[in-house]
Amino acid sequence: MARFIERPTRVEAVGTKPKIIEEFVGRVNSGTAAVSVARMRSPAGWEEPGQTPEFDEFTLVLEGTLRVETRDGTIEVRAGQAVWTEAGEWVRYSTPEGAAYVAVCVPAFTPTTVHRDG
Repeated sequence: MARFIERPTRVEAVGTKPKIIEEFVGRVNSGTAAVSVARMRSPAGWEEPGQTPEFDEFTLVLEGTLRVETRDGTIEVRAGQAVWTEAGEWVRYSTPEGAAYVAVCVPAFTPTTVHRDG
């Protein structure tokens, strides 16, 4: 059966500046544990602590540039590009010039499984 999702739920963001997270599918908005889908809008200069999540994250950049730092290096993901970070991999996201993007987490994102750096 198809389920219509009329609107997302805003979720509090972590980072150095206010970032808008709108969850369409996930534990908060739809009660879905298998996957989460959220639209993000972050300003220039936003960055969050490093993390070692228990979920794979697939990120599609719609506007701007998302900087993705891993132990192996840094990737600049621009509008129309995507990046996949695997569960158990240390990663840190930032938007030096601002960005809009969609993040898909499998299984769904939770604050207890993201394991942010202290």
